[in-house]
Amino acid sequence: MSVNQRFTAAQISLAKAYAAATPPEDLDPRIQALVTDLIDRVADKWTMLILEVLAEKGVLRFTRLSELVEGVSQKMLTQTLRHMERDGLVTRTIHPVVPPKVEYELTPLGLSLGAAFCGVWVWAAENLQHVEKARSTFDKKAQGVD
Repeated sequence: MSVNQRFTAAQISLAKAYAAATPPEDLDPRIQALVTDLIDRVADKWTMLILEVLAEKGVLRFTRLSELVEGVSQKMLTQTLRHMERDGLVTRTIHPVVPPKVEYELTPLGLSLGAAFCGVWVWAAENLQHVEKARSTFDKKAQGVD
C-alpha cells in the first residue's frame, strides 16, 4: 500500500507543515515534557497500531479492535487504550446494554497526532532507496567486501 493510499492529501500536507515548522528557541519546559511523554507513548508499537486502525476503520468495539491489532494481548490493549484516553487521543463510550457495549474512537487530537506521525511514512516513502543503499554499503563494509 502506498503512502497516498494510506493517508489523505490533507494529512500529508499537515505532516509536511509540521515537519517544516521550527520550534521556538525559548521552548516552554511543559512542551518539552509533553513531547518527551508523547514520544514515549507513540514509540510503543501498540499506540501507533491502534491509531492507524482507528483512523482507518472509525468507531470500533474492543473485541473488533483486538482482532485488527494483530498480536496485542487483552491486557496490553486495555492499558494502551487507557493511556490514550487519558491523553485525549481516544474516546471510550459505554452503551448501557447487557452485555455492556464499549466503543473506541479517535478524537480530533488523536487524528492530528496521527497526521503528525504520517510524516514518518512520507519520509520513508521519499527516502526508501537512499536508506536501502546506505544499509547495503554499510553491510558490505562490515563484511569486508568493497
